Amino acid sequence: MGETPRLILRNSGEDWVDTAIPLNDEGKELWFNQKKYNSGLDFPNLPYLVDGDVKITQSLAVVRYLGRKFGLSPDEPDLARADMFEQNVMDLRNAITALCFKPNFEEAKAEFLPKLETRLGEIAKFIGAGPWVLGDKLTYLDFFGYEILQHLKALSPEHFNKESVLVEHEKRVRDLPNMKKWFESEGCTDKTYCINAPFAVWPGKPS
Repeated sequence: MGETPRLILRNSGEDWVDTAIPLNDEGKELWFNQKKYNSGLDFPNLPYLVDGDVKITQSLAVVRYLGRKFGLSPDEPDLARADMFEQNVMDLRNAITALCFKPNFEEAKAEFLPKLETRLGEIAKFIGAGPWVLGDKLTYLDFFGYEILQHLKALSPEHFNKESVLVEHEKRVRDLPNMKKWFESEGCTDKTYCINAPFAVWPGKPS
């Protein structure tokens, strides 16, 4: 869940430092024996954000904080719809994560895909004419939705591509000036980072 904050920070154009902890023995040593209980975090967990005196864990708390910081929070009349969209996307994230660790992944995937078709259709209907998740205003939900929809696209491109609304939203996010610059840069990790831990049955990569 560290990718949505990265997307928001890339879009912001501000300088920031991405300190990744590798999923190997060296990373375990670094996190559990050095950083976890020595970084001043109230609820030590990954990912975490340090912004001056502010130290935050919990993925959605980080995302919401960055939304407020960069003017990407939903407006008051849209808060109920925003909360609903956020939780729906989180449900999908949890579902695909559980799926990708199942020993019988291919069989479980076959059972999951009909449900995915329905869920993607619901999201597309929610966004509608857009251009953004909540209408005319770009919010953190566009980056959150973008990340998780990329996971689902990697799992089943044919289901994602059936929904023209989602394809168009994906393009709008990627065409934001700072995002476009990132995706075209040599340092872009869009095609290389794993969606799940490397020891998952299906680690996955964005498509």
